Amino acid sequence: MNKAFKSIYDELETQRIDILNRVKSLSVEKLNYVPSPEKWSISQILTHLLVAEQLSVGYMKKKALGINQLKNSGIIEALRLEVLKASQRIPVLKFKAPKIVVMNTPLAFSLPELTAKWESQRHDLKVFLESIQAGDERRVIYKHPYAGRLDARQAMVFFREHINHHLPQIKRLLHQD
Repeated sequence: MNKAFKSIYDELETQRIDILNRVKSLSVEKLNYVPSPEKWSISQILTHLLVAEQLSVGYMKKKALGINQLKNSGIIEALRLEVLKASQRIPVLKFKAPKIVVMNTPLAFSLPELTAKWESQRHDLKVFLESIQAGDERRVIYKHPYAGRLDARQAMVFFREHINHHLPQIKRLLHQD
């Protein structure tokens, strides 16, 4: 795997394992506790993160079929990524999940199902990243609904920031009694 991909992929894996370790001993009731009608449970948050990643990787695979027709990322995409990162780090900013994510997200997976699906998804991401040929790493194969086109490394940076964006919600729910 390309070194630029490997470092961010390893960060994503560390995040995934850390989150699953935090919740693995929770009761089904605690995992599915919804604090209010407009809020999500831990299971719903994790299901959302998984489905968003699955759909994103699926999109990138499709775009990779015509990778030679895509332009390389540059300064504009780097700026878009910085704005996207900032938006994910400001807790008062709320974004509605894109319609495609909402339409494809089940209410919540059970923890064993979520764990297996997320592990499988990450393996799928790894295989996909390993398939990107040298010289194509910067092709803009990802399209974020707000930030626009990004390359695969930038997409993974978004995945990391997206998880970090939802982590405070998970932590609050872990500490609620």
